Amino acid sequence: MKHAKFFSIFVFAAVLGYGVVAFYFLPLATFQGELTRMGLLPEALFGWTKPQPAIDIKWLQQSSMREADVLVIGDSFSASRVWQSVLTQHGLKVRTESWDSMRGICTDFMPWVRAQGFAGKYVVLESIERNLVDDLGKSVACEHMQYHPNPHTDVAVYPPAVSFDVHQGNYSGKLSTGIQTQLNVMKYERLSSTPNFSSWLLPNDVRMARVPNGCELFSHTSCKDALFLSYDKPEEVDATALMNIEKLNARLKDITPIWVFVPNKSTAYLYPDKQFWNEAERRFHAPNLLRMTQQAIQAKTVDLYLGNNTHFSTTGYLLMGDEIFKAIQAAQIR
Repeated sequence: MKHAKFFSIFVFAAVLGYGVVAFYFLPLATFQGELTRMGLLPEALFGWTKPQPAIDIKWLQQSSMREADVLVIGDSFSASRVWQSVLTQHGLKVRTESWDSMRGICTDFMPWVRAQGFAGKYVVLESIERNLVDDLGKSVACEHMQYHPNPHTDVAVYPPAVSFDVHQGNYSGKLSTGIQTQLNVMKYERLSSTPNFSSWLLPNDVRMARVPNGCELFSHTSCKDALFLSYDKPEEVDATALMNIEKLNARLKDITPIWVFVPNKSTAYLYPDKQFWNEAERRFHAPNLLRMTQQAIQAKTVDLYLGNNTHFSTTGYLLMGDEIFKAIQAAQIR
């Protein structure tokens, strides 16, 4: 009986001790970025600290299909409508739809989009590098449009944050997540202090890598290192993508397609010698966003991509918008 009592006291003390320790580290598990959340790394180390440009909400307005000059079909890089603000500030009316809703540029895309009331001349087709080969392949294989309305398509969006407090933690997460985040901090401190540290593969498809001149390019505290998706490929984009663009262009009669391919964050900082963007520009007048990222990096643009995220910062989105607007202007005189 006495042993059972001591065992119960021991278990209670262990649980209580775990709870106290976990509660102490819980604020570390307040994540603002997708890569910090996936990799369980604190914003205090990888959250961006340099303020970003402010955008007036009026430039983020969604136009109807009938009134739009430009139809955008894109992924998460277009969902916030931030790069589109460059177009709206130049007087263009823009409607943004997602690939999830559109499902592809099918054989009957032109009669379908005209039946929806779109009378504009330009369709911007945006895709992130890691998905572009599949996106293009699905479109080529698609025969009939099957539009799936998304209730969020016409919901108002708000400007992205200009800044945030990387130390502003809260106690709403899981206790175990705070402890695991602290263990990752301890492991990172040990690994990164070694002379030959170059990369670290974390759980949930996150890779940390040392970036040349990182502290000139990122504002987060651990600026020598950056976070990436581990499955981003260092290899060249498959050549079938270019062939499929040509096939899809043949479907887009009486309209000007603007093909926009966003480089993976890892391509911009680690594998910048890919030639796909040069070929897409030469053959299809596609905005060369890899060249854009390289020029920005060479100019030491801080937080072109956010340190804790796979996406552009507001600064990066506005540069992207500039390139797309230039492509539309160039198409007007061709």
